[in-house]
Amino acid sequence: MKKLFPFLLVAAVSFAGWILVHAADDDAPKPLRVLLVIGGCCHEYDVQKDILKAGIESRINAEVTVEYSSDTTVEAKFPIYEKDDWAKGYDVVLHDECSANVTDPKYVGRILKAHRDGIPAVNIHCAMHSYRWGEFKEPVTLGADNAGWYEMIGLQSTGHGPKAPIDVTYTDSEHPITSALKDWTTIDEELYNNAQIFDTAHALASGKQMQSPKKKKGKPADPNAKAIEANAVIAWTNEYGPNKTRIFSTTLGHYSETVADDRYLDLVTRGLLWTTGNLAEDGSIAKGYGK
Repeated sequence: MKKLFPFLLVAAVSFAGWILVHAADDDAPKPLRVLLVIGGCCHEYDVQKDILKAGIESRINAEVTVEYSSDTTVEAKFPIYEKDDWAKGYDVVLHDECSANVTDPKYVGRILKAHRDGIPAVNIHCAMHSYRWGEFKEPVTLGADNAGWYEMIGLQSTGHGPKAPIDVTYTDSEHPITSALKDWTTIDEELYNNAQIFDTAHALASGKQMQSPKKKKGKPADPNAKAIEANAVIAWTNEYGPNKTRIFSTTLGHYSETVADDRYLDLVTRGLLWTTGNLAEDGSIAKGYGK
């Protein structure tokens, strides 16, 4: 028995260690379940889907499921949206679709219902110019048939300026999303305009872009014309629907080089954490979700 004692002691210690490890595993939070819906017109979505997935998963404890459409037109649709419970099993949806000419109210209504019922969303770049119809270049009226998508986003944008660098300034530097971020300047990007900002939205960042004056129709450009400074809100939060679902959006993200920029990925990732309640008021990441 004396000869067996050391072996029994080692076995007991090993078993106790195994129990502690697995107990810790049980206590650890499960990965954040992110659904990335991406595809449509005018962007390198085949490249950006991989950049976003890798960038998010390398920063936080998350599993990103990609719903990708290879349709490169403004009529791109996603099979997952054909189901009433399309968002079941996910903690947050990352909308990165460019589907401007998808105008079926029932289709769009299914998307919005999930968010109205409480599924958070992060919207980036061309998601702001998707699912629009009617006189969408004019400020829509709250509750109107063509206002639903903008109400979820919290801001209506109708177009953008030239491809040129944007100076990003975090106008609310104390918000949990932005408190850990610093102002920066993008490469050539698109500054989306602000047709209107709803009362439920809260601006986090503004963008400044120098734009050449628009050329008058039928006349050559004036070589002496000075650039004009354009400004717009480029990142904001919103509370949507009766449940005040958390929504975060940024209009940045046209080029793959921007999407791959650490400063951009940090912004999007912190947006995901905030919408799901995993950022404290001081901007710190909830235990088990940082890397």
